[in-house]
Amino acid sequence: MFFVQQVLKNEMLGVTLLSWFIAQLLKVIISLVKDKKVNLYRFVGSGGMPSSHSALVMGLSTAVGLKKGWDSLEYAISIAFALIIMYDASGVRRAVGKQAIILNKIIEDKQNHKPIGEKRLKELIGHTPIEVIAGAILGIFIANLVI
Repeated sequence: MFFVQQVLKNEMLGVTLLSWFIAQLLKVIISLVKDKKVNLYRFVGSGGMPSSHSALVMGLSTAVGLKKGWDSLEYAISIAFALIIMYDASGVRRAVGKQAIILNKIIEDKQNHKPIGEKRLKELIGHTPIEVIAGAILGIFIANLVI
């Protein structure tokens, strides 16, 4: 119980989780406005606007910078972690999503001639650079608001 109490008092963890939560909630709202229907999967799914990965890591690193100092070891570690996560979200994971689109088209074309029993791959995996930047700005904003 003591551990849980300490975790709940951790402002930096609170900012991190709040940044993620708001980004995921915004995905549901944006999906509702765009598609005119509620898609609760967007709350737990990856990809889309804004990047919750970017919001989470930039919320954390901004909170660390504000609390521990911009010249601290903790900030250096957290910003390096954030940059890796954001690079991966807009690079590697986005490329995987594009490959999934192509593979799904191949599967669909093949199934029109004969069933092959393959399931569609998840296509919304990574982020565009704009989605990553929007998530990062959201995280920075939340951290400055809370800390």
